[in-house]
Amino acid sequence: MAFNRKNIRLPAENYIGRRRFFITLCCARKRKFFAQGSFARRIIEILRATAIQHKMAVYTYCLMPDHLHALVIGLDPSSNLQIFVMDFKRKATAEFQSSNSSSLWQKKFYDCILRSNDSNDRVAAYIWMNPVRKGLCARPQDYRYSGSFASDWKPSLDLTNPWIPSWKQNARG
Repeated sequence: MAFNRKNIRLPAENYIGRRRFFITLCCARKRKFFAQGSFARRIIEILRATAIQHKMAVYTYCLMPDHLHALVIGLDPSSNLQIFVMDFKRKATAEFQSSNSSSLWQKKFYDCILRSNDSNDRVAAYIWMNPVRKGLCARPQDYRYSGSFASDWKPSLDLTNPWIPSWKQNARG
């Protein structure tokens, strides 16, 4: 029996242009494929190269053992988040499947189109605090698989007022 998957995306035009996005890509079955340092570093290299190719700035990223968070910004009117993510996942999968036969990614990814009042620095603080919240390090500056391809983030890190995604604000009730 085939199941229909619910389309979680807005119309395609919402993902094109000079927009800012908070994205989360999860490993298949929440497996910790990025726990190995050499593979995690390679995934970060693929992310950087794919962002350049698709005219996307990766303002912030954090590669956790079983998922990736990033703040990405379209640099051109033709920048397309969906094509960028699809190409990144395809390239990362090819690298992964050179030594594994299982699926690397969940089928879909999560996105939040940021509003004009969403500060890049506050979103970045939320992303960089992820390994601290999960107990992987004491300070975000100490986590090896976080960074930015757009700024020198460590000296300017302000964690006093991080952004909170809307779905977490609503959960607080």
